[in-house]
Amino acid sequence: MENKQSKLSILTRGIIKENPVLVLILGTCPTLATTTGAINGLGMGVSTMVVLICSNIIISLLKNIIPDKVRIPCYIVVIATFVTIVQLMLKAFLPELDSALGLYIPLIVVNCIILGRAEMFASKNSVVDSALDGIGMGLGFTLALFFMGAARELLGAGTLFGITLTANIIEPMAVLKLAPGGFFVFGILVAIVNKLTNGKASKNAENGCMKCACSSVCGHVGGCTPTCEEELLQAIEDAKVADEINMDEEGGAL
Repeated sequence: MENKQSKLSILTRGIIKENPVLVLILGTCPTLATTTGAINGLGMGVSTMVVLICSNIIISLLKNIIPDKVRIPCYIVVIATFVTIVQLMLKAFLPELDSALGLYIPLIVVNCIILGRAEMFASKNSVVDSALDGIGMGLGFTLALFFMGAARELLGAGTLFGITLTANIIEPMAVLKLAPGGFFVFGILVAIVNKLTNGKASKNAENGCMKCACSSVCGHVGGCTPTCEEELLQAIEDAKVADEINMDEEGGAL
């Protein structure tokens, strides 16, 4: 189904309005584990964004070829291919970053953000729209990880990108470099974005996904996004039209 959305809307919604980390609360494992520093957060974000953009494009190109029953394994193969390429590039040109990120680069393969966008958007939209969606969601993911990493490094160690800034001015709070500090900074950023979006994410989360007709294919957690809601309403309308046609045909046959 081709969504009638503006290119700008597709590109920008993933940055704040539908930020995959701070609004949809996806990909929290690499978010909390790799954001001990600004460079690590930026590296993980950019790596994931590259995989997301490339996989979105390929899956959109192959959407009419991939059999529906094996689409998820096919998506994973496509994603794994680009993850392998990214990991080899990091090993060749940025070995220190590759060592710091460790296992979390290969784990991009099962990142629910990438698989969710493949299932929910790329498999139903044009190549251009899918690329824009990958860029927008990737930027949102990268910015979230960068700000988390920068805040934890600056306040936890008094440095930014390894350069000493505040260590001699204020006493660094070492706890922010640890797991509890990651949860604390994550919560603060979620609260800030929630305020910027007027609490819409929390309001949607009250409804949950379990009873939603989109829940089996939705790539989101914690409430439907406007895009999903539009598709659900369209599907319901199409079903009503189909039922009316069937009733007319049955009436004519009688």
